[in-house]
Amino acid sequence: MSDSPSLSDRYTELIDCIVDTTLKGKIRSKVQVYKMLVKNIESGTGEIFERILEAKVTATEAELETKIKASRILRALQTIQGEWERWQKENQTQDAIATATEKIVNAEASDRFTTLLSIIDPNQNKVLTTSQLEQLARSLQQANLNDLAAGIVDGLASWQQLEPDLISWIYEAGQGNLGFGSTVESKGPWLTYSQKVKSPLIKQLFNTLGFNQSLVEFAAKQNNIEPSAWVELAVVLQFLQRGLINFFDQRIYSSELGAKLSISTFLTFAVIWSQLASGLNRFAPNYANGCFKITLQILRIFSQREYFPLYGGIFASFSGEYIKETINYLDEPLQRGEGTLEKARILTILGYSFKAQSRYQKAIEFHQQALEIAREAGDRTCEIANLNHLSRTYAAINNYTEAINYSQRALILSRQYGDNLGQVNALTNVGYSEVLQAREIENLEPEIYERAIDYLQQGLALAEQLNDGQSKALCYSSLGIAYVILQRPQAAIKVLESGLESARFSGDLYLQGINLTYLAEAYYSNNILEETILNGCLAMYLLEQIGANEWRQSAGLIAVIKGKEGDNFNNILQQVRAKIIAVIGVDGYDYLPELLSKYNS
Repeated sequence: MSDSPSLSDRYTELIDCIVDTTLKGKIRSKVQVYKMLVKNIESGTGEIFERILEAKVTATEAELETKIKASRILRALQTIQGEWERWQKENQTQDAIATATEKIVNAEASDRFTTLLSIIDPNQNKVLTTSQLEQLARSLQQANLNDLAAGIVDGLASWQQLEPDLISWIYEAGQGNLGFGSTVESKGPWLTYSQKVKSPLIKQLFNTLGFNQSLVEFAAKQNNIEPSAWVELAVVLQFLQRGLINFFDQRIYSSELGAKLSISTFLTFAVIWSQLASGLNRFAPNYANGCFKITLQILRIFSQREYFPLYGGIFASFSGEYIKETINYLDEPLQRGEGTLEKARILTILGYSFKAQSRYQKAIEFHQQALEIAREAGDRTCEIANLNHLSRTYAAINNYTEAINYSQRALILSRQYGDNLGQVNALTNVGYSEVLQAREIENLEPEIYERAIDYLQQGLALAEQLNDGQSKALCYSSLGIAYVILQRPQAAIKVLESGLESARFSGDLYLQGINLTYLAEAYYSNNILEETILNGCLAMYLLEQIGANEWRQSAGLIAVIKGKEGDNFNNILQQVRAKIIAVIGVDGYDYLPELLSKYNS
């Protein structure tokens, strides 16, 4: 509305009326002032009112020394100012709800779910509160978008059912493993949560997680689910994740344990949504895109935490379409001059994931992008991390010259900038790459291997000093592999066992699988078949489950033993059955023969 004389006069009269009423002692509370503002100020004209009010305050302050009543008038005006600020906040919320509703209404029907997810994105400058979500639901209902409105209302109701038992499962876990592990002995919250909710979709999801079943297969069966159910799920899981992270960040007595649980929680929820996206993509691409958008939202929040694992990863299988969506999503904050560090860090963790899935060229592309962004932004720890990741990735494709080059650059920078974690990984990568290069060219000079082992031992000593689980797992693994290559199985077994323990603590399935692979080889060199079969079977299962081609290495060893031992192989496998089930469950154990058939085909 234009700044017409009549409107200016009306607002001037309104302010004078409130001041006069105050001076006469007829204003009993600030609420009266607020109600007068609500009744008389038109939406969209706040700037006019504010300009007039500020002029009145300035003029009155100038008269303080000359007019007796000026101080009383000023106090009245200051009361108006306070209630005006309150009115602004309320009105801004209403305007924001109206704008959000308009965006959803104007979107294509197939895009309304993802539009809603953008509006409730926790990365927004102002995250919607519970009461604001209720207002949004009412506004959507008035716009005849009843499915979305019902989903929000039901989601808030389901969260209220879960909130009292948010962390009760921790105390019920007893002596079991605490956290969101992927193995059956881990004591997670899902079965506890499933008993608290009424929604069939959410209850089924929690049971699927609780019994360590495939989320992709679960999602693929949900082709008749109403849109409101997916909105409800999005609301519930967002509040659930936020509540758990807040608890782990603030209330766990051990900061190391708290960080581990927070990392595990972020990664678990990101994996949940990415796997739902994979399952839904077969018949509901719009909902699949929404699930993937939530995955990116989680990763963006995660990247802003100080414990963000630059040397760990999330194992999500992103198709070409999703990779494009990732870049588009991460570019949005960059266009506003924000999010540079976030983009570099998310690209880092995704690059690591691609390497774990043996998608080496895609991993190199992501790490190169992250390296350039981090360098421009001055994020040295992220820059060094990507140099280390590039070294490891080039080593995986047998390009040891590039692997050594990147690891040496990382070593120089990490020492220059005092990045001890980067130095641990650089030392390890230098030693690891040199061992592999020497083996490839069949260089038998002892001093080359001694120098490489020295780098690995330096890295391990520093990792133990830092007590960083992820880095210790990598160092133990690399040193153990070197000992296997040098045909020192006893030394290999000792460090690989320690590496497996560290990898399990850090939750890195890829490193668990690699440690198990070389443990199997070390035990085989010592002709200890029971341990060989145990570790080899676990290795091929875990690596195959995350899409890593390295599963074929341990599968090949198991196939050789089965061919040589015949019935004795089955007898040994039966002997270690309980130990295998303790890690991968009965379904995992039953899948092993199928894996061997897959390898032989």
